[in-house]
Amino acid sequence: MTGNNARPSYEYTEDQIQVLEGLEAVRRRPGMYIGSTGPKGLHHLVYEVVDNSVDEALAGYCSEIEVTINADGSVTVSDNGRGIPVKTHAKTGRPALEVVMTMLHAGGKFGEGIYKVSGGLHGVGVSVVNALSARCEVVVRRDGAIFRQVYERGRPITGVERLGDSDTTGTTTTFLPDPQIFETVDFNYETIAQRLREIAFLNRGLKIALFDARTRERNIFLYEGGLSSFVEHLNRNKDPLHPRPIVVEAERDGVRVEAALQFHDGYVENIFSFANTIRTHEGGSHEAGFKMALTRAVNDYGRRVGLLKEGEQNLTGEDIREGLTAVLHVKLPDPQFEGQTKTKLGNSEVRGIVDSVVAEGLGAFMDENPSVARKIVEKSIGAARAREAARRARELTRRKNALEVSALPGKLTDCTVRDPHLAELFLVEGDSAGGSAKQGRDRRFQAILPLTGKIINVEKARLDKVLNHEEIRAIITALGCGIGDEFDLSKVRYHKVILMTDADVDGSHIRTLLLTFFYRHMRPLIEAGYVYIARPPLYLVRRGGKEYYLYDDAQLERLRQELGVEKLSPQRYKGLGEMNPEQLWETTMDPEKRTLLQVELEDAILADEIFTTLMGAKVQPRREFIQRHAREARNLDTIG
Repeated sequence: MTGNNARPSYEYTEDQIQVLEGLEAVRRRPGMYIGSTGPKGLHHLVYEVVDNSVDEALAGYCSEIEVTINADGSVTVSDNGRGIPVKTHAKTGRPALEVVMTMLHAGGKFGEGIYKVSGGLHGVGVSVVNALSARCEVVVRRDGAIFRQVYERGRPITGVERLGDSDTTGTTTTFLPDPQIFETVDFNYETIAQRLREIAFLNRGLKIALFDARTRERNIFLYEGGLSSFVEHLNRNKDPLHPRPIVVEAERDGVRVEAALQFHDGYVENIFSFANTIRTHEGGSHEAGFKMALTRAVNDYGRRVGLLKEGEQNLTGEDIREGLTAVLHVKLPDPQFEGQTKTKLGNSEVRGIVDSVVAEGLGAFMDENPSVARKIVEKSIGAARAREAARRARELTRRKNALEVSALPGKLTDCTVRDPHLAELFLVEGDSAGGSAKQGRDRRFQAILPLTGKIINVEKARLDKVLNHEEIRAIITALGCGIGDEFDLSKVRYHKVILMTDADVDGSHIRTLLLTFFYRHMRPLIEAGYVYIARPPLYLVRRGGKEYYLYDDAQLERLRQELGVEKLSPQRYKGLGEMNPEQLWETTMDPEKRTLLQVELEDAILADEIFTTLMGAKVQPRREFIQRHAREARNLDTIG
């Protein structure tokens, strides 16, 4: 790996490391720093170390990052940046490297000049990784030499040792997560690859290599097209209205704005926004500015060329964003994120800057590409007509008050409790199973809504068609929280929405259709953790006067071995309707005995890709996905 010191506008020295406070509480309360001690928190360790290297790239000093999942379960992140300073830190009297690695809020990102643009502004990243690792080793190449320090559970067990000479610069960090802290220490290659691919898209020309020593799998992420390549990747299984994404980029008042957008013939809107490479899941001022500019630019063009007639209302932002895939990335010196999780950008001045840059760039593009501009406006006009039809259909789903169920005669069997925290709604496949569920339930807190007929595939339908579908209307009315832009989580009537379908292929398909609906039109319901999947048994074995309910083939084999018999003759349930009310309660509905799988949304970008692939119009990507993942299929209950 070669050095990359082309832009030494500011020195990065020992004196610029600032210490704000110590590192006492990290091991005691790791969730406060990395979110959880489950798989999500485990992978967050990798991202924290990689983010330090990305900050060097943003500053213009790093062109390559290598990430290796080692055979022993550790991870190595290496870059060709400037290398962490190693000499004595004046205020602490300790080596600067040791200060960075062992003290919370210590780093070069709090002062001015060292990092013009940075993602990890809170300075907790690498020291937290060190604190939560059984062992960590950092090797630094700088000042013509190689230095190393080793730590165990956040404490240095060696000094900063000089290993020899070096004619390159950079930092290499190897850490082994502490099994005393984490529920699992097994890294997932695909999870890491997804984030590294995203970072490479956001940093045009940055080369990121990923290697898994356990499986020998390898990927190199390098995208000279930047955000344009990102949008093409996101739309690869869709049919775009125009061949290449529209790209807008400019720098104003120290803020760099980059956006790429492409419309497709579908109905789903996807805007993914970032600030200094950090995904802003809840949007913020930059996303608001983008939407304002897009709405104004399309309406202005539509008026100018006569597609929108005098007296007609302007198109709404929702109309214009139908079938839009966009990535927005702003780079700014002092981002203000709302909350430690950094999910919403709060800098008010960024809204106007993004609005100005995007409106100007889009206006110029539409003037220069009238055929593409006309397609965008015409699609938006079609969306506006469908929105009006959807408004009329939506009225049918609204309840006049919380207790009225007349809109669902004979379908919803409600519970008696009125506290949503205690209430459960079972969406049950088929009338037969619905009947058993109604008889077997605990009527105090369990409501039953049987679903009959085929559920509409919302991936291929506009909202007006979705709202005209009887089963979907029934679900929306029962939940009472609205849909789409009108969705209000505070009005949801049940805090457990449980999908109870047969344990077969048809049941899995219905479950996927329902999950697609919730993800596309009621995503906050999933994000709040209110959506669950029931796990009915696959087999019943009667032997020696006892009954054994088994949920998969592995449990059946274990039972055979435990009973010491060569062969069992199980009853295989073809559907929920084969169980009587008592059996359904005992196996699937009783809170004391049942297994519920909570649906979680870990990565919205990956979730969008999966739903597009599985439920979209193109057959070939779906076939390839199934062939690639067939052997891994279990209970696919986590989105992304």
